[in-house]
Amino acid sequence: MKEILVLDDVLDAGIMIKRILERQGHGAAVFTEEEEALAYLRLHPVEVAILDIRLKKMSGIAMLQEVKKISPQTRVIMLTGYPTLETARQARQLGAFDYCIKPIDKKDLEDKVAKALAAV
Repeated sequence: MKEILVLDDVLDAGIMIKRILERQGHGAAVFTEEEEALAYLRLHPVEVAILDIRLKKMSGIAMLQEVKKISPQTRVIMLTGYPTLETARQARQLGAFDYCIKPIDKKDLEDKVAKALAAV
């Protein structure tokens, strides 16, 4: 079982992702607050972090940078309901492993998480 961090400003979205991950045999820690997610990451290494682009206090891009500072080996999958080429390009340059578009396709998320875990 791998531990995955999920950060989405909408709790229901985070819970839905958690259920998908748990059905695949993974553990998931779900957060809606950036500070809580970073505090968790400092104490609990995770193989994969799934981050929404739009968060409450900081952008998902800024959060990606913080995650990579704390845990450079963590594979990050970015989520967005507002996809743009610029955001995708910027996320990749800053170390994002992959990018998912909302509404989340269950199979797509499962595949991307499996690839991220295989790359660890």
